[in-house]
Amino acid sequence: MSTHHETDVAIIGAGPVGLFAIFECGMLRMRTHVIDTLDMVGGQCAALYPEKPIYDVAGHPAIEARDLIDKLAHQAAPFHPVYHLGQQVTGLTQIEDGGFRLETSRGQTIAAKAVILAAGCGAFGPNRPPLDGIEAFEGKSVFYMVQRREAFRGQRIVIAGGGDSAVDWAISLAEVAERVMVVHRRAKFRAAPESAARLDQLAESGKIDLVVPYQLHGLDGANGHLSAVVVADLDGKERRLDADVLLPFFGLSMNLGPIADWGLALDRHTVSIDPSTAETNIPGVFAVGDIVTYKHKLKLITTGFAEAAHAAHAAYPLVHPNEALHFEYSTSKGVPGL
Repeated sequence: MSTHHETDVAIIGAGPVGLFAIFECGMLRMRTHVIDTLDMVGGQCAALYPEKPIYDVAGHPAIEARDLIDKLAHQAAPFHPVYHLGQQVTGLTQIEDGGFRLETSRGQTIAAKAVILAAGCGAFGPNRPPLDGIEAFEGKSVFYMVQRREAFRGQRIVIAGGGDSAVDWAISLAEVAERVMVVHRRAKFRAAPESAARLDQLAESGKIDLVVPYQLHGLDGANGHLSAVVVADLDGKERRLDADVLLPFFGLSMNLGPIADWGLALDRHTVSIDPSTAETNIPGVFAVGDIVTYKHKLKLITTGFAEAAHAAHAAYPLVHPNEALHFEYSTSKGVPGL
């Protein structure tokens, strides 16, 4: 396989926004190569919560993350994107005669006229609770993501956390689990109001146990298999929860990795852009999705979709410098061939 490639646009990140960027570039007759550290497309949607329902994608009252990724990949497929999966972009340099050279951790090089950074939160991993001996249970009875809800059928599940992931999975797993217990250090949850209200309804009906205000304190079990989760209140009073599974949802630790060294204007762990074009401080490099920041930025998938459209249109003059771009609706022009 060749280690050098040339394309119109290099897209870094194959999550939902990166996949939609393929479509937007394709609609403007721009070829794409896509690089992602995961060995599959879909980003966090595929790796962390493929069965999690998403409620705020236009046209879908509810859609599982995995199904959304499948539809986005299908939408991008007519434009024949080239995927470089299981590798990280380690270097980004400008080429003297215009464009960029990307280098990956597997020795691939890609020359592109424009770059769209759709790397989500950069490299990510779960925030682990500080419990002695938790490593022995990880992957057997302690999990930081739910890939198959059915795998937890009939089990006693402790969910720890107070955000959307904890609440959404408590609601979903209550349909298949023997028992669901939600541990949080306060009675108020930081989740969407409708989800929090649904959680309260299930608690009142006895389908979910709210263990509040408590925090994780310890684990009991042997050979990687839990028998109980020990929690403690703010005064240190302990309580034992008989359990088969612990799901700690304390968010992700983010790391931009090599991206932090490319000379981009950064605001903490995010990249600053012009929201009207999605262009960064480096001309020809655009950024979209959760990795970007600007005033009033909303970290929603649908916002990232709009940013991908802005980036593709702004990149068009770099790929087709002598052609005027006349905006047309997709219903008028259909899907062009590349």
